[in-house]
Parts: sequence; structure tokens; C-alpha cells
Amino acid sequence: MEVEHISSLQNPRIKQLVKLRDRRPRDEAGVFLVEGYREIRRALEKKVRLTELYYSPEWFLGENEQKLIDQAAASGASLYELTKDAFAKVAYRERPDGLLAVAPQWKRTLEQLDSVLAERSAGQPPFILVVEAIEKPGNLGTILRSADAAGCHALIVCDPVTDLFNPNVVRASTGVLFSVPCFVAESVPVKQWLNERKIKTVATTPSAEALYCDADLTGPLAIVMGSEQYGLSDFWMKGADLPVRIPMAGQADSLNVAMATIITLFEAVRQRGAK
Repeated sequence: MEVEHISSLQNPRIKQLVKLRDRRPRDEAGVFLVEGYREIRRALEKKVRLTELYYSPEWFLGENEQKLIDQAAASGASLYELTKDAFAKVAYRERPDGLLAVAPQWKRTLEQLDSVLAERSAGQPPFILVVEAIEKPGNLGTILRSADAAGCHALIVCDPVTDLFNPNVVRASTGVLFSVPCFVAESVPVKQWLNERKIKTVATTPSAEALYCDADLTGPLAIVMGSEQYGLSDFWMKGADLPVRIPMAGQADSLNVAMATIITLFEAVRQRGAK
């Protein structure tokens, strides 16, 4: 394997990796960063094509890194070995583990979602999570983990404030960004797509009368969650088939959106499993 060695903090590749922390340079280049052993391993498991892999043995935490490097190289990634200081410059984690990859962004259309559902649902009713205008990358990453754990067939991100390819989304998702089919679209066509397929939309809001655990979550279903600050927009609240609420016994009138998503998703999991 041909490996380029980089020690200078002024190397053009080092400068470019630092720029890729920001959304505009990522979008202009059409790539994003994947940092960490677990995240890179999951990308390779899902046949994501890594274009570049940067590593620094001085930061390694275990003994399996070389095998991962070999796998990345075999899949076509160019290899770059960095000094400890050079890697510290490009890493966005406080305690990096010496592995950082560059992968191409992808775009999926709603037209492709039909084939995804046909493949993943295996004849079961569709089970989709829709999130609107999520602001915090950590929440979006945690929501991705929840969707993966609950067995959602797809995640649709409507009117995003933070993008899927934010490094902290990748990190908080622990790499399941690569296993849950994710779609980004505006709310109006998403709602139209759901209506045309008779997929019931269940929207969570503190003002609803029905409790989430009393709602029927067993058929074709899209659970819709809103932003941290404002909740769901009027568009989704007025257009939802069924508004529900999570009962609150204390002084707080709402939950963190990632926590509310977990609670609602796993009630659906319980009902669908029982059925």
C-alpha cells in the first residue's frame, strides 16, 4: 500500500480537513468527515466508499486499527499517515483515536424511498420517523441511533437546520448514519408522499388530548417530531392524522426532542411486536 506521510500543520490536506468541519466547504466539495474506529468500521461494513483515510498510530487505542486501515485501502481509499500533532490539528474529538476518513455525500430522493421500503420492510407495514428542523447535531445523531434501534425503515429530515453530514451528527449517531436510510426533503412533498401511500402521521405535542400510549401505532406509520425550540410547525400540526402527547407529571412542559423520540418510537415497537 502506498502511504503519504504528513507532518507539517501547513500541509494543504491538513488545511482542507479543518475546513471540512464547516458546512459550506463540505457541500462545495461534496464530502464529509468520518472520525473514529467504530464509525469508520460501520461505514466500511455498509460499503460506503471512503476516498481518503488519515491515521496516526501514536493516537491508537487498541490493536485492530491496522486491519481497518487495510480494509479501507482495499476498498479504494488513499492512505495518509500523520504525526501526532498533525492529527490533533484535524481531529474534532477531544481525545481522538487516530482515525479520520473522508467520504462522499449522498442524496436520496423521495422517489427512491419506495424501493427502500420494499427492501427493508419485508412485507411489514412501513415504519418511518420524520423530524422537522432539528437544530442540534447531537440530537439528530441520537435520533438516528434511536431510529436504528427501533428498526425504523427510514428517517426523513424535513427542512433541516443542521445537516446530516455535520461531524457531530456522525459522531453522535455512532456511525448508524450509514445503516438507516436517510432522506432530506421539504415538508410539503413529504406530507404528500405519505398521504398518497396512506401512511398515518402521528405528531407529538404537549397540547394534544390523546396519550401516545393510547394511540394505535401498529399500521403504516410515520412518527413526526419537531424542533427543540419551537416544536412542530403549524403545517405538521394541522396536517397530522393524530396528535398525541407524552404525559408530564412535573413542572417541565416538554422533553428533549431526542428523549421524546425514543419514548414514542419504542411504544410503537411494543405495539407492533405485540401484534
